[in-house]
Amino acid sequence: MSRAPQRPAPSALPGEGARPFPWKAAMGFGLGVLRLPPEAFWRMTPRELAAAMDAVLGPRAVALDRASFAALSARFPDAPST
Repeated sequence: MSRAPQRPAPSALPGEGARPFPWKAAMGFGLGVLRLPPEAFWRMTPRELAAAMDAVLGPRAVALDRASFAALSARFPDAPST
């Protein structure tokens, strides 16, 4: 019985809007704001770090989707530059 090759997770595929993990911001928050020792920071999961960030900073607002942004842009157009 042969196995099918494993496909990388969609977020890891190049050219599909994947963004690298924001290590600098995560480390700055975990080590600087939370003042975690490095051992504790590196043992955290991304979900645990996100929960800690929500607890300190409050929940993040959800980004607008394209349709909502288009409606907002139509309602409040940019003023022409002079």
